[in-house]
Amino acid sequence: MCLGDLPQAQAYLFDIDGTLLNSRDGVHYNAFRRALAEVYGIETKLDNIPVHGNTDVGIIRAILQHAGRTGEFESGLPRVLALMRSEVEKNIAGINAELCPSIRELIEELHALGKILGVASGNLESIGWAKISAAGLRPFFSLGSFCGERERRADIFRHGIEQTLALLSKKSSPSLTEKAASDAIVCIVGDTPADILAARANNVPVVAVATGIYSYDDLLSHNPDLCLHCCTDLFADRLH
Repeated sequence: MCLGDLPQAQAYLFDIDGTLLNSRDGVHYNAFRRALAEVYGIETKLDNIPVHGNTDVGIIRAILQHAGRTGEFESGLPRVLALMRSEVEKNIAGINAELCPSIRELIEELHALGKILGVASGNLESIGWAKISAAGLRPFFSLGSFCGERERRADIFRHGIEQTLALLSKKSSPSLTEKAASDAIVCIVGDTPADILAARANNVPVVAVATGIYSYDDLLSHNPDLCLHCCTDLFADRLH
């Protein structure tokens, strides 16, 4: 397998957690717990809550549903999100972001090829960028689409695709038609079945990498355009 096996695209949007990096710290997790305790009085370890492939807002909704308190979700949400952002900002030095295998090599190569790179994540924006910065990848990304105004992953991806097409249009000649811009290809890279489903909902190709909690076989069963054990697979031809 080699880099040429990637779906050919003008832009690539990457999920963060489990795709670009894995956080070896409790900064984001502790921000969830403190905000939930302060606003809703809910003490939780997030057990039995679908976290992987979910979004920050979706996780909060699921916690309140689990507690039988869905009626309080909307009224408390703005304060919870503000507290989460504040908590991460205060503890930003504690973020320990470990890059997934060969991610830096992939990002550097795509960037050198002139591809537009972005992130499309279920994290809140400031939290997502804090992780990216801690991992040393921030200079490579031209755009980001995050949770906050958008709760569903498919909507986050859609917003990222729209940003990408707008950027491609600006970088092209003034005579570029709207039809030509809309035909530009954007590829999603993620590590969960939710990423695959959200990409399919937006009719864009998707690469699945088994660097999160889901196995290669788990991801392959959802029929991504390309499935990798990790991004090192893309450089296998150079290792021989």
